[in-house]
Amino acid sequence: MSHWIFSEEHQMFRKAVRSFLEKEVEPNIELWEKEGETPRSLYKRMGELGYLGIKFPEEYGGSGLDLIMEAVFTEELSRSGSGGVGAAIGAHTTIAMTNIWRYGNHEQKLKYLVPGIKGEAISALAVTEPGGGSDVANIKTTAKRDGNYYVLNGQKTFITNGVNADYVIVAAKTREEPTHRNISLFIVETNSEGYSVGKKLKKLGWRSSDTGELFFENVRVPKKNLIGTENEGFRYIMQNFQYERMTLALGCIGVAEKALELAIKYSKERIQFKKPLSEFQVLRHKMVDMAVDIEKARNITYRALYLYNSGKDCVTEATMAKVYASEMLNRVTDQALQIHGGNGYMMEYSIQRLWRDARIQTIGGGTTQIMNEILTKQLGILSRPNKLQTQ
Repeated sequence: MSHWIFSEEHQMFRKAVRSFLEKEVEPNIELWEKEGETPRSLYKRMGELGYLGIKFPEEYGGSGLDLIMEAVFTEELSRSGSGGVGAAIGAHTTIAMTNIWRYGNHEQKLKYLVPGIKGEAISALAVTEPGGGSDVANIKTTAKRDGNYYVLNGQKTFITNGVNADYVIVAAKTREEPTHRNISLFIVETNSEGYSVGKKLKKLGWRSSDTGELFFENVRVPKKNLIGTENEGFRYIMQNFQYERMTLALGCIGVAEKALELAIKYSKERIQFKKPLSEFQVLRHKMVDMAVDIEKARNITYRALYLYNSGKDCVTEATMAKVYASEMLNRVTDQALQIHGGNGYMMEYSIQRLWRDARIQTIGGGTTQIMNEILTKQLGILSRPNKLQTQ
């Protein structure tokens, strides 16, 4: 879709990505849903096409393009109709490798970023814990110094790519106090002694991405695998949340567009009372409302993206985008399924997958309730300081 934020080059890239997805991803979605993971061959193929290194420097095998170009890729990947594939690739490029790109040193980038961009290694970010949820500051996993190593002990859960990752960016406490200044990030190779993966978690949606439990039992991580500065991990995580939330919002827009497209197509084909559903005013207007809802989310998100790409702080805008786009997606996919009637409840119609995939969006990357709490601080609504960290 044309928009002021996109140049002609961005639009050409969009067409190329959409063509690739239609030919090499969409025909395989059902198979990958059954297998419960995105195959390594897709990472390799996307690496060959340069899709995994869009924003990363050419020095490390990336394309050195702007974040808006990556946004185009994110939107199209989600529009392909598989939240699971989008989650798997996004976790690799946006959530995990971005930490190495932004805060890692040259040696770390050569060793881990380069193969990740090529699609030869899969990465994951491990922050969430069984008792932690959205409370990043309350993680229990520890990393204690022992000479030139850190010894990690703890557990992580709900980790996208956790089952098949070759290396994981792990958040761990490197001291007890002070809160928010006691967490560090480490690159942990998954073949390390003491590292193990629990069961592959079964999910309502996003089934074509693997999600796992991770266990660390006296895992010795070389000091050189510390990302950035010790005890600055919480700040790194929070800084990356702005972009992560925008990419989640972009993904919501892509899926919503696909849902509306399916609803319109079905409404023209399905005959009831001797005429297509599209000729019933109540349904026509419902689809118009869906399109308007999508456009609202699009403009909120694109504004946040523009500010972020310009180097400006956009905590408020990115948080608003995440809230509105994720709630919008639940509304749109629910209405799209309703338009499909009984067929929408059948597994052979892909609208049910979009509806299932949509439900995580108001939870993952920070729940709507947490986002609203952040906004109460950003908007100056609270009369006293809010303990939630937004920066």
